[in-house]
Amino acid sequence: MRLGIMGLGRIGAFHAETLAGLDVVDSLVVTDPVAAAAASAAERFGATAVDSPEAVFAAGVDGVVIAAATDAHPELILAAVKAGVPVFCEKPVAKGVEESLEVLRAVEDGGVEVHIGYNRRFDAGCVAARKAVVSGELGLLHTVRSTTLDPAPPPAAYVAVSGGIFRDCSVHDFDIVRWVTGREVVEVYATGGNRGADYIAAAGDVDTASALLTFDDGTIGVISNSRHNARGYDVRLELHGMKDSIAVGLEDRLPLRSVEPGVTFPAGTPHDFFMDRFAAAYRAELTAFTEVVAGNRPSPCTVADAIEASWIAEACTLSLHERRPVRLEEVRKA
Repeated sequence: MRLGIMGLGRIGAFHAETLAGLDVVDSLVVTDPVAAAAASAAERFGATAVDSPEAVFAAGVDGVVIAAATDAHPELILAAVKAGVPVFCEKPVAKGVEESLEVLRAVEDGGVEVHIGYNRRFDAGCVAARKAVVSGELGLLHTVRSTTLDPAPPPAAYVAVSGGIFRDCSVHDFDIVRWVTGREVVEVYATGGNRGADYIAAAGDVDTASALLTFDDGTIGVISNSRHNARGYDVRLELHGMKDSIAVGLEDRLPLRSVEPGVTFPAGTPHDFFMDRFAAAYRAELTAFTEVVAGNRPSPCTVADAIEASWIAEACTLSLHERRPVRLEEVRKA
């Protein structure tokens, strides 16, 4: 198949490299507002560089991957839907939920598969955790814990337009706990603080946050996030049930140091970057997208799925600022 890639920054170039290595992908057509980025990707991966998204569609692509800036996501998704071309788009769907809902309505009317990039759904550990829940081997779930700790804060310019830690970072945790448990969040209570970079506080954001989630079946979710984890990039998931408890990310590259006498775990070099921690998941995610393009499966993460995670982020942001529990129905819009 012939695929287009729109946006060739860090993640776009990474996706281009991954797609170029898939046997089912015959050729790539790439574009970026910075012509040099497109030219570089074309040279590295044997792709064809063009000067606009319109030129990508005109090249006769079977599907497109959108890795452009967030502000461009809605326009590019809708252009793909209009062209009748399946699309993979990195999260979020749009900068705000209102605009995401507009995209959802257009996508539902367009009849084109849209796959939103929540890569943890393709992480081997998370897939195994979901199977354990579905099979019932854990028994009745009572607690789910999801952790995302970044090695260092993003730049000030990024923080200023990120929408806040819940919309930018925690949303990955919100999506994965929904997906693994198969349950919906009905209430949140969030808190946060600033322990490091002053520019994060100046942007009205926090650098460390926690959220307590209540699911519709009574399961409790605990979300922990920070922009400061000097030991590395720490992403874990725990599920505790009446019959058993399991963990994702509990392996030798876990960036956590045990001080128990005689304990050498974890013994490996800690993960220090999200592309390192989730390299296999990204490959599995894009492989799944090629199956969507081929018509062999529906989107494994729809626009509607992505919006559900965004509602939780909105509720947590409101809870943080108003220092109170927030029901999802308070922020959800029809």
